[in-house]
Amino acid sequence: MAYDEDRCRARKGHTPRTLACLRNFTISLLRLFHVANIKAAPRGLAAQADQALAMLRL
Repeated sequence: MAYDEDRCRARKGHTPRTLACLRNFTISLLRLFHVANIKAAPRGLAAQADQALAMLRL
């Protein structure tokens, strides 16, 4: 439970499944780039958007 998903209030329609897919995609990318601390990485990348885009080659 790296993203505190139990507090999420999105429970209608396709939103829960979409958020789960995005979470899994993010975790897979972080593993692909051999990130040591997956829980802390999104906070660091959110502060450095250019680094996140560089990882995706955008």
